[in-house]
Amino acid sequence: MGLVLAGCQPDKREQVSAVFADDADTVSTDYDLYDIQESGELIAATLSGPDTYFEFRGRGFGLQHDLAEDFARSIGVRLRMEVAHDSAELVRQLTNHEVDLIAMPMPKTRNTHRCTTHWLVSPDAPLLAQAIEDWYSPALVEKIQSHSVSDIKPQRTPRPVMLDAATGQISHYDALFQRHASAIGWDWRLLAAQCYQESAFDPKAVSWAGAQGLMQIMPGTAAQLGVEGDIFDAETNVQASVRYLSKLNQVFSDISPQSARIPYILAAYNGGANHVRDAMALARKEGKNERVWRDVEPYILHLSEPRYYNDPVVRYGYLRGSETHGYVQAIMDRWAQYRGQARSHSQGSTPQPAKHSKNPTQVRRPDISLDSL
Repeated sequence: MGLVLAGCQPDKREQVSAVFADDADTVSTDYDLYDIQESGELIAATLSGPDTYFEFRGRGFGLQHDLAEDFARSIGVRLRMEVAHDSAELVRQLTNHEVDLIAMPMPKTRNTHRCTTHWLVSPDAPLLAQAIEDWYSPALVEKIQSHSVSDIKPQRTPRPVMLDAATGQISHYDALFQRHASAIGWDWRLLAAQCYQESAFDPKAVSWAGAQGLMQIMPGTAAQLGVEGDIFDAETNVQASVRYLSKLNQVFSDISPQSARIPYILAAYNGGANHVRDAMALARKEGKNERVWRDVEPYILHLSEPRYYNDPVVRYGYLRGSETHGYVQAIMDRWAQYRGQARSHSQGSTPQPAKHSKNPTQVRRPDISLDSL
C-alpha cells in the first residue's frame, strides 16, 4: 500500500548503500537531518487508520499525519506519507532506509531509536532524533488533537431544499445546472441534488476538508483542472465540478450503461476514485459483481473497518465509509424527489455566465492521473 502526500518523487535514497550482516548491526551511509532538509522532503511511514493517516479529497488527515506535517514544517520541508500494511513492514522500511521515521507509537526494536513521541528513527540519524525531541511537547499534541476532523464544523448557510414547489423551482441556480449538466449527459436535477448535498446551495460554503463553494471544489482540484477565477463564484464552481465529474465518468467508463456509473462517480467525488476501486476489489474478492453498485456499496462502508482496509487487495487504506455511503444515498434519494417536483426546464434566477467563459457548456478534459482523483 503506498499513499503519497505531495506527489510521487524519485527515491532520494537510491544512492544510499546499506549492507546487512546476519548477526551484526546495520552498516549504512548516514542519512540525517541535513540531508532531509537538502532534499526538501521528509518521508514518514505509518499505518492506515482514522487516528494515524487517511486521505480524503486529495488531502491527508489523522493525528499522526498532522503531527508529522507539523514537524516537517518545523524543519522547513514538505511531508511525504507512506502507508504500510503492518508494523513489521514499517520497521523493514526504516531499517532499509526507505523512510526517515515511523510516525506512530511503536516499541523500540533492533536497529531503531525511539523518540519521546514514541516515533522510531534510525540510530544513524541522531540529528533528526534531536530535532524531534526539540519540537515535541504534550501541549503541541493537545493542540493538534483539538483540531481533529471530528471537531471541525462546516461553514455554510443552508437554503431550502426546494425553493418553490408550486413552480417547480429547486434553487436560484437551476438554469446554471441546466446549462452545465448537458455537458456530461446528466439530468440537471441530479446536479442540483448533488449541489444541495455539498453546500445546501450556499455559494460561500467551506467544508471541514477545505472544499469550497456550491459544489465544494478543493482548491488543489480546481488548479489541476485548469480552472481560473474565483472558486466561490457560482459559475466558476459549477464549471469546475462538471469538469471533475467528466473526468470521473472516464475513470469508470468500464461500468455500463452510463446510468449505472452514477453512484460510482458520486462516491468517487466524495471519497476518491481510488477508494471506490478498493471497494470494488473487495467485492470482487468476495465473489460479488464489482460493476453492480448494490454489491459494492457494503464495501464502501467496510473500508472504515481494519479487517477490510488492511486487506492485501486494498491499496489506499482507510475511508470514512459511512460518510461516502450516506452521501451517495442522500443524493440519489433527493434526485428522485426533485424528479417528482421539478419540471425538466424549471426557470431559476441564475447569474449570467462569467465573462471569461465564452461557452459554459464546453468542458475541457485535461489529463489527470488516477492518483490525483
